[in-house]
Amino acid sequence: MEPFTCFMDVENSRSYIDELYSEENCKCQEAIVCLKNAVIGSNKKKGSIISQGIVPRLIALLCNAGKPLQLRIDAGIVLGSLAKGTETQVHSLMRFNIVEVLITIIFDPNTNERLMETCLGALQTIVQYPFAPLDLIHSDINNIKRLIQIASPRASFACQMYVINIFVPLCHSSHQQKNLCLAEVIPFLARFMICDNTTLQVPALKCLAAMCFTNKSVSNIVHATYHGDRSILDILTALLSRTRDVQVQLSASRCLTYLHRAGSLPAEDYRIVYKTLPCLARLCSDEFEEDTRATAAETLAYLAEIDSELQRLAAISNHLIASLANLVKCPSVLSRQGAFRCFASLAANDEEIRKRIIEMDGLMEEVLSGLKDGCPEDHSVWRPLMDLLSGDPSLELQTVVTSTICNLLLEFSPAKEPMLESGAVEMLCELTKHPDPALRLNGSWALMNMAFQAEQHVKTKIINTLGTDRIFQLLGDRDERVIMKTLGLLRNLLSNTLHIETIMSEHSSEVLRAVSLVLDDPHPPEVKEQAIIIIGNITAGARDEDYVLQDEKIVKKIRDFLVANDNKLQMGAVFVVRNLLDKTGRQQILRQWGFLENLEQLLHMTPQHSQFYEEYV
Repeated sequence: MEPFTCFMDVENSRSYIDELYSEENCKCQEAIVCLKNAVIGSNKKKGSIISQGIVPRLIALLCNAGKPLQLRIDAGIVLGSLAKGTETQVHSLMRFNIVEVLITIIFDPNTNERLMETCLGALQTIVQYPFAPLDLIHSDINNIKRLIQIASPRASFACQMYVINIFVPLCHSSHQQKNLCLAEVIPFLARFMICDNTTLQVPALKCLAAMCFTNKSVSNIVHATYHGDRSILDILTALLSRTRDVQVQLSASRCLTYLHRAGSLPAEDYRIVYKTLPCLARLCSDEFEEDTRATAAETLAYLAEIDSELQRLAAISNHLIASLANLVKCPSVLSRQGAFRCFASLAANDEEIRKRIIEMDGLMEEVLSGLKDGCPEDHSVWRPLMDLLSGDPSLELQTVVTSTICNLLLEFSPAKEPMLESGAVEMLCELTKHPDPALRLNGSWALMNMAFQAEQHVKTKIINTLGTDRIFQLLGDRDERVIMKTLGLLRNLLSNTLHIETIMSEHSSEVLRAVSLVLDDPHPPEVKEQAIIIIGNITAGARDEDYVLQDEKIVKKIRDFLVANDNKLQMGAVFVVRNLLDKTGRQQILRQWGFLENLEQLLHMTPQHSQFYEEYV
């Protein structure tokens, strides 16, 4: 342990620490001033003080109403400084119940305003940590109401600033959001939103956004709330003006985005179409700071994620795609996360948008090369993004980027050919081997999309690169979503008569074994239904061989599914039988296997007024 030192002229720091325990207030005050100056800006000194067991003495001085006010304030300042240290140091403070101590002093009506400011400042620092015991505040709604009273218009600027920042992390769960709403925090926030001080406006807007996030009941209340003669919606819309501070514009746009996604503002509302969306698109441009652009891109991705018209409008707004392409090249991992998530959102439904993204000069090559140069063994780092240029991707950014690729490969995407040439199939096949289930899912999902209505050479490359052994492994994956996407891949590979015959002539035994594996395992009906559809495709498309009828195990499964206690399995089995009967000479074979009896039983089981009755007949 390194000795604690204060100033260069102090020969023995231990004497000053000893004097911290002196009952003579003058000596104690001198020691705490020395301590206060030592810890500011030095995590090393903070760690030394904590390790020497001084925290309990500081808390005792802070809580002792009999001590001089300045001594108590300085003790609070030192504790607040310690709270700005490392996470480990803050965890150490938690062991001394520091939050309870601060709350007790803050909620004491007799507390001096200067001491109140000191304790509020320390509390504001601590509650930003995810492990802070926020339930101590939420345990009683009166605690929240008391904080609102403390930050009244008559209070000091510091008190108001600290309280508004304390509220920001207090509203992440639905219970917390409801609690703040019941304590009438929304009208309280509105007061700060209309002030002209950015220091107060921004945290108020951040708190309002957090309260509305995925909470329809709170969002509806915000939608209906007025401050004076202005609705909060009108206040938020006015804050999107270019004349406002950039952080105010960004925070207000997040509020309106969350109100929309919670269901309180429709996608066609003018505040969304003509105000929020253009504001976010503009904030993605190169003229703004990188962190602003990253947050704007993330927010825009969320705004347009489920609405195709918003996606279309965003794509033509303010050179957005070009701005996102530039954002991808920024050094910050958060910037790349925002850009890729926005690309994924924009490309979700519109083929023309996908084409524009693909045609951005060098964009997809950078994405693919960054993924291929990745380090899949790096499980210790779960950062939001990877640094594509350094070729050291984290798992989460690989997930974000591969999600973008999944969307780019939908339907008749122009992305298929250039990505095929860039080695995308090899990269996606490697992803299916990844230990992380989200990446295995995205790998199989993207391959499924690539195989959809693809040319024969694309399908051949996929099946040869992936290999039948890997298909078996994916169909036995512990993640059911991976199994479903792998079955979707097989279904898309076997979806054209010529392609079916070509693939089955080479891989019939492996394909039927894979399908049989799924039918044998205890999967839910919707999974087995996908396997049955593949069998139906084979029976419809195979011209030269009766591949399915040659597999006794599968034939018996289809026969039994006709009378299974599940409509999905019954309908799937009927689909297979109907395709088999389309070719002559098979009726007798099916009779021999007992299909006629099961079909008659299925007919008796089905009510005549059912939509399926006529089809079964």
